[in-house]
Amino acid sequence: MDADNTARILYLSLLGAAVAFWFFTQNRQSLGKTMQMVAAWVFIFMGVIAVVGLWEDIRGTVSPGTRMTVTDSRVEVPRAPDGHYYLQLLVNGEPVDFMVDTGASQMVLTQRDAERAGIDPDNLNYFGRAMTANGEVRTAPAQLDSVTLGQFTDSDITAWVNEGDMDQSLLGMEYLQRWSSIQITGGALVLAR
Repeated sequence: MDADNTARILYLSLLGAAVAFWFFTQNRQSLGKTMQMVAAWVFIFMGVIAVVGLWEDIRGTVSPGTRMTVTDSRVEVPRAPDGHYYLQLLVNGEPVDFMVDTGASQMVLTQRDAERAGIDPDNLNYFGRAMTANGEVRTAPAQLDSVTLGQFTDSDITAWVNEGDMDQSLLGMEYLQRWSSIQITGGALVLAR
């Protein structure tokens, strides 16, 4: 630490000591009551800092899912706070959360989601290869009996189960091309048939 920093620390320490001395001499008659008020304000200040620091987690807990709108011929889902679009589809009758990925060719399931949909990842033939941000991973095809989004159901869809670690299943272009129109407008993804 150089001389300038030492001098600043000494100056701030003396200033803090002077303010503390003034505070205690002015409030010596009701020091207990004043300390209670100071403690209350310190806790309020710490609470505000905690809420600001944890706001994204709090918002995700209070409103965990995006609200999808389904009409006769279209599905509309708003963009999530992280900038992505998420859809929950019923895969073989079981709910699976997907991140829409127009850069992915196929529908890719995590091993956990594959198990939820009734597919045993241990009995699959991992002959496919996919390049990800984490490098090359092996994939295995799996036939899905049904995939339902809102009121729209598709049958006999091939998905790929990723052998590597994935946080989220991906909804790629092979499924998205089943829709006649795909638009991103007004902060929402709109799929129409």
